[in-house]
Amino acid sequence: MENASLVGLSRQVALRRELDVIANNVANMNTSGFKAEQLALAERVMPKARDDQFQRPDRTLSFVEDLSTWHDQSPGVVQTTGGANDFAIDGDGFFVVETPAGPRYTRNGAFQINASGDLVTSEGARVLSTAGPVQFAPTETGFTVAGDGTITTSEGIRGRLRVARFSNMQDLTKEGGSLFSSTAIPNETASIRSRVVQGAIEKSNVKPISEMSRLIEVTRAYENVTGMLSRQDEMRRSAIERLADVPA
Repeated sequence: MENASLVGLSRQVALRRELDVIANNVANMNTSGFKAEQLALAERVMPKARDDQFQRPDRTLSFVEDLSTWHDQSPGVVQTTGGANDFAIDGDGFFVVETPAGPRYTRNGAFQINASGDLVTSEGARVLSTAGPVQFAPTETGFTVAGDGTITTSEGIRGRLRVARFSNMQDLTKEGGSLFSSTAIPNETASIRSRVVQGAIEKSNVKPISEMSRLIEVTRAYENVTGMLSRQDEMRRSAIERLADVPA
């Protein structure tokens, strides 16, 4: 009976973690550039140390192990906004931004120009071009960005937006809502597989209906395990009561 309780508890812990992941996805379904998270689970077989020479050999038990989360890097829907400071990447790649911890990567192109004339993210990180941070003088007008990321104003060409590409997307580590970091060196050469789109942003790739369906399934599974554990407790209490009634 103790084994059943331990196995059920391991399943409940994994289901609770999965509920947290789903809740985070649902909360960010309207966050531009957000990538949905998925939970990676595995079977953990116990015990590893055993002796089959006992009269009653150890029985193999399967527990649930929460390994990690991984990110669905599939693109979200590109929505036209018409805003001159809104950008999306049609294809693979990430915008490169400057943070106190070093360069970070994002698909959230809802940029803005701050009081200093810097092109920044909603969190204030400066957007980087091949010539450094993108900054405009008060007299500059006609800010446009071509498909290859080339920035042009009334003063002429101001560089090209840096677009980083990674051969293995799982090398990226998530930081916050839509920022990623990586120890891998990205490829920033021009690619025919992607282009920068001005006046548009990439929406979150969270699928609301799918997430709500998963939420219902996980909730029901949690309730089923809770019911099983309750029945195990009833059996334990009943066994103790019967043992207490046995004459000495």
